[in-house]
Amino acid sequence: MTFSELQSRINASKPLDFGTIFSNCIELFKKVWVQGLIMILITIAMLAPFYIIMYLPMVAMGIWNPEAFQDNQVNPLLMVPFVVFMLLFAFFAMVIAFGLKASFYRICKAKDLDLVEKDDYFYYLKKPYLVKVVKLALISYGISLLAALLCFLPIIYVMVPITLMNVIFAFNPEMDVRDIVKSSFDLGNKKWLITFGLIVISGLFAEVIGLVLCGVGLLITASFAYLPAYYIYKDSVGFEPHELPFE
Repeated sequence: MTFSELQSRINASKPLDFGTIFSNCIELFKKVWVQGLIMILITIAMLAPFYIIMYLPMVAMGIWNPEAFQDNQVNPLLMVPFVVFMLLFAFFAMVIAFGLKASFYRICKAKDLDLVEKDDYFYYLKKPYLVKVVKLALISYGISLLAALLCFLPIIYVMVPITLMNVIFAFNPEMDVRDIVKSSFDLGNKKWLITFGLIVISGLFAEVIGLVLCGVGLLITASFAYLPAYYIYKDSVGFEPHELPFE
């Protein structure tokens, strides 16, 4: 799909129904909860070593010199490498999460439309897409940091286009980075309220059900929060005829 075609579909999109999308998310979750769980576990496995590397020096310092953290006596210079590494780690985590989520959306499409495709969780973390994933993650990271510096309301606003940026890339990976970003804001502005509502409600729903399942269930239900973006895109933009199964 070209950028102009995507823009035309966004502009011509009809109003969406909250209840219909939420119901569709529940039905799709029944098909992809295993894949969603695997994606979450892969994310944890890939990021866990960096958490250890980041906090290990502080743990070692606390063991070696327990008084180092008392009465705020820590040398500020020692915290500089920690802060720098934390920012770099946050960006790396965003790249991994962006690529895995985009691959998950590709799996969702296959399950939703009964397409015969391999469940490739690293599809967008390999050539020729990795560079574009890094660029989009960097843009998302920059927008998020800027919104955080501008306090609460901007964070709420950019939450929607950043979420949609992932799914737009997943189904239009050949599109230019600037066009993907612009399209995510265009679709986000047009469908902001329903998208925000679905993001919040689906996140709460996934958390409550996960807690009911004794906490560990959070790993199973976490991916449910990603599904509304799929249907926002599908019901607003849709897919090309050659991407759909034969009737």
